[in-house]
Amino acid sequence: MTITHDHDHVDVDAPESTVQTLSMAAALNLALADALTADESVLVFGEDVGVLGGVFRITDGLTAHFGEDRCFDTPLAESGIVGTAVGMAMNGLRPVVELQFDAFALPAFEQIVSHVAKLSNRTRGGVRMPLVIRIPFGGGIGGVEHHCDSSEAYYAHTPGLTVVSPATPQDAYSLLRAAIASPDPVVFLEPKKLYWSKGEVDTAVTVDIGSARIAREGTDVTLIAYGASVPLALHAAEAAAAEGRSIQVVDVRSLTPFDDEMVMTAVRSTGRAVVIAEAPGFASVASEIQARVFERCFEFLEAPVRRVTGFDTPYAPPKLEHWYLPDVDRILDAVDSLHWEDRP
Repeated sequence: MTITHDHDHVDVDAPESTVQTLSMAAALNLALADALTADESVLVFGEDVGVLGGVFRITDGLTAHFGEDRCFDTPLAESGIVGTAVGMAMNGLRPVVELQFDAFALPAFEQIVSHVAKLSNRTRGGVRMPLVIRIPFGGGIGGVEHHCDSSEAYYAHTPGLTVVSPATPQDAYSLLRAAIASPDPVVFLEPKKLYWSKGEVDTAVTVDIGSARIAREGTDVTLIAYGASVPLALHAAEAAAAEGRSIQVVDVRSLTPFDDEMVMTAVRSTGRAVVIAEAPGFASVASEIQARVFERCFEFLEAPVRRVTGFDTPYAPPKLEHWYLPDVDRILDAVDSLHWEDRP
């Protein structure tokens, strides 16, 4: 049975529908409900995910429909949450845990790096780890310190982890279903800023983990982004179109494994690239993408690859976050710096 949504309200008695217009939050809720329905080994747990439905209400209605054995609350102990999930995954279950905020996940980091990421390799594949760790991440909601971090580089740097981040409600649904079905651990980064963005969701659409997508076609510049930076890149592309520039936007979707083929093909087609991310720029995922583009596309480049990122400081207070986060003007400034006077 599929839980359907009307204006993001869970209604377990509504008839099934393949295509709906949903917010990203509702799309994630639907993905969890469909996974719980399809596979009895799937469990959902974390801080306040039961009766309350999570801080962002992503698990709203799941406990009422599936029962406390399938969706339940845990103590406020992230290391214990992930450690428990490791034991469950080792014994044939498919736990999906929610760590309430990005920085709140850090107490579980030792479990993630030392056990979640390594158990399959340690046992030569004898023990798999079908575990999903959902983490709301990023800024743009006026949150305070510890509530708006972009910690993706920690996880992407860790061999053994798959790291994905959706930018649309469709990808939120399809990527989460793919993550839950994966035999290996997935860190699923949910951009908080996009929870209330809406779009069409077709539950029959599947997404392969490790695949990027072209979010907008263009011929002059390639903007490479993920998560909440994708809509921002699309807005910048619209603004640039008014100035006569055709900008392509690539949604990375999967930070690791990374879709080198699609990203590099896109950059080679334009000869210019800008990488956009909310996280600080130093030693970041944006740095890695920039380096990969330089290594694989050097002979095609008409200008250096630019980055537009957050600053190398702790996350700004709410009244200053609009200065901290990338915006359309900063992206267009980077585009303007790409040696247009040298273009044939």
